[in-house]
Amino acid sequence: MTTVCIVGDDDVDVRFELLSRETAREALATYDLASPWENTLAADTVSLGAAVSLCNDLNWYLVRFARRVFVREPSIDEDEWLSRRLAAAVRDDEVEPGETGRRLAVYGVADGRLVEPMYVTRRDDEVPEYDLREVEETVVVRVTEGEFGG
Repeated sequence: MTTVCIVGDDDVDVRFELLSRETAREALATYDLASPWENTLAADTVSLGAAVSLCNDLNWYLVRFARRVFVREPSIDEDEWLSRRLAAAVRDDEVEPGETGRRLAVYGVADGRLVEPMYVTRRDDEVPEYDLREVEETVVVRVTEGEFGG
């Protein structure tokens, strides 16, 4: 299963905003929804293509209510996520799956919420330690060259 995770803007309840709008609610109706972190909404899809299509269907809402969108494709990595742009690039054969792991945005998780990312480059297959603040865990998101650093 490929998972899409929508991270809400700080001042928005993303679950409420998406499920209170008829078109978004209908697009999400066939999915089991979860919230892996505070102010997130996640849905499992059948493939990377389906995940990117779901994001495209929800784009109007994502632009208004989401801070970020992540996609986790187990055939690329079981634990690490792809940015929405990188997921689309892989789906469109613009980037090979094996070439996705160099540039990373590492998010901290504090009090159940994703906090500011630290942009790093993987070296010798190691992810540098998150050091922007004290966190309970980290979430690694592979990003495109254009997204790297912000």
